Amino acid sequence: MGGKSVDAMIEERRRLEGIAEMEKDLELEERLIYAKRTARVTKGGRRFSFSALVVVGDKRGFVGFGHGKAKEVPLAIAKAVEQARKKIIRVPIIEGTVPHDVVGHFGPTKIIVLPARRGTGVVAGGAAKPIFELAGYTDVLTKIIGSTNPDNVVRAVFDAFLQLKTPEQVARERGLPLEEIRKRYRLYAKPKIRVKLYYPWRGIHG
Repeated sequence: MGGKSVDAMIEERRRLEGIAEMEKDLELEERLIYAKRTARVTKGGRRFSFSALVVVGDKRGFVGFGHGKAKEVPLAIAKAVEQARKKIIRVPIIEGTVPHDVVGHFGPTKIIVLPARRGTGVVAGGAAKPIFELAGYTDVLTKIIGSTNPDNVVRAVFDAFLQLKTPEQVARERGLPLEEIRKRYRLYAKPKIRVKLYYPWRGIHG
């Protein structure tokens, strides 16, 4: 994403789309990715605390994630949920799947996201699956390459989300007729995951 952090891109997207004003009307579900104990060594010995990673979404295109830290698990989860509500973005959903192939990166983690045929389900592992489910996707194919650390995976998925474009957006940016763009979109992926990507607005493989 041009060297910018995922958090900075999320903040920019929220500002451009005015999502903060929509949040009060959203009925969000929460999903805990992990809650683990951490320790910090000081002169007086070890100090223990808990960290939690949470994803929230309304299953209708709005999804966010948050990380919280506290001395107790419930407090850490509450902080994570509060932060997740401040990082909610809107993602495009076409026929229950993503509009086109995309690759998300964060640190040593890369995730390939492909559209899927109706009835495929959410083919995703680890921390990625609840994100797609809470976002509202019912059919999608994914493949994680590199680190499977939950923090990295979550940010890699959101990096992919931030790159997704609707046919309307592409038509507006390129000055092309909407119907022409829709014809180029490949809404359903083949059963096997391919590494090559298809860019519908270019009409070629990358």
